Amino acid sequence: MADAPALEIEHLSHPANPSLLTIQQHVMREQRRFPNATGEFSWLFSGLTLATKMIAARVRRAGLSDILGSAGATNVQGEVQQKLDVFANETLIESLSWKETIGLIASEENDRLTAVHYGSPGAKYAVVFDPLDGSSNIDVNVSVGTIFSILRCPDGCADDPAKWVLQPGRKQVAAGYVLYGSSTMLVYTSGNGVHGFTLEPSIGAYLLSHENIKMPARGPYYSVNEAYRDSFPAPYPAYLDALRKGGLGKKYALRYIGSLVADFHRTLLKGGVFLYPPTADAPGGKLRLMYEANPIAFLAEQAGGIATDGAKPILELVPDAVHQRTPFVVGSRDELELFHQMAAR
Repeated sequence: MADAPALEIEHLSHPANPSLLTIQQHVMREQRRFPNATGEFSWLFSGLTLATKMIAARVRRAGLSDILGSAGATNVQGEVQQKLDVFANETLIESLSWKETIGLIASEENDRLTAVHYGSPGAKYAVVFDPLDGSSNIDVNVSVGTIFSILRCPDGCADDPAKWVLQPGRKQVAAGYVLYGSSTMLVYTSGNGVHGFTLEPSIGAYLLSHENIKMPARGPYYSVNEAYRDSFPAPYPAYLDALRKGGLGKKYALRYIGSLVADFHRTLLKGGVFLYPPTADAPGGKLRLMYEANPIAFLAEQAGGIATDGAKPILELVPDAVHQRTPFVVGSRDELELFHQMAAR
C-alpha cells in the first residue's frame, strides 16, 4: 500500500479580526484569567444580553406601538413609571430568573429584593440594575439605557441578603450599561479594562467595536443640570465658574442630555466631567448608589477616570439601603483633580 501523501498546513497570515468577537466570546476569554472559572459567569451574562436585545427592539419601535407614555403607576422612588420602564424591568427579571447562578435581583423599579434561586447552593451572584435609565426622555426620542452591577455572594451571606447585596462598589465583579441610541451599544468591565460592543441587528449579536476604552485625561465638556445651580453647595458653583473661565487652560462647553448613560458615555469617550451635586431639595444627592453610581464609577476607574461623592471615592462607600442616593462627580483625571483641589480649600 502506497504511503498517504503528507498533509500541508497553511498558516494564517493575518491576525483574527477583533470586530468578529462577540460579547459572549469576550466574557469567556476573560474568564480564562481565573484558574477555577467554570463558565457560570458567561451563562449569567447571556441573560443580560438577551434581555437588552429585547429592550432595544422595543425601544426602536416605540413610536409605532402602544409603548410610549405613562404606565399609570409610580415606583419605589416616587417617580412616574413609563410603559417602557415596566417592560424593561419585567424583561430583565424574566431573562435572569432562568440563570441558576443568580440568587438575588434588585431593581430600581421594585421596593423589595427579588429572590431568584436564593438558598440554592449554585446561586453565587446578585444582579442590581436600573432597567431603563433616562426614561423621562423616551417620548421625545432621546437616548436611554440600562445600567447593571453584579456582586458575588461573600462568605457567610447564604442567610443574610443584606450582606450579599449591600456591598461597597469595590466588591463588584462586573458592571456595565447598554445605551439605546443611534446604535445599541453595551459597555462593560470585569476589572480588566473597559470594552464596548455594538449590536449588529442583522445577526442579533453584540460585536466588539471599542476595545480597552481609555477615558482622555482631560476633555472639552462639563455636564450638569445648571437649572439647580443656585442650590448647589460649595465648591460646585465656583468649580463650574473655573471650568467656564479656563481654570484648566481652556474654556469648557456645556453638554447635558439628562440621561446618565448617555451623558457618561460621552464623558467616557471624549473626556470631561459629569456632575450631579446635592441640592437644597436633595441634600443627599439624587442618583442611586447601588445601580447607578457604583457601576458607572467602576467603569470610570477602569478607564483611567475618577468618581467621587464630592468627598470620598464612590467605590469605597458602604451602602445601607438598596435605593440609597448619593451626590456624584465622575470624569477625567485632570477635571477631578481640580475639583478635589477646590473642595479642599
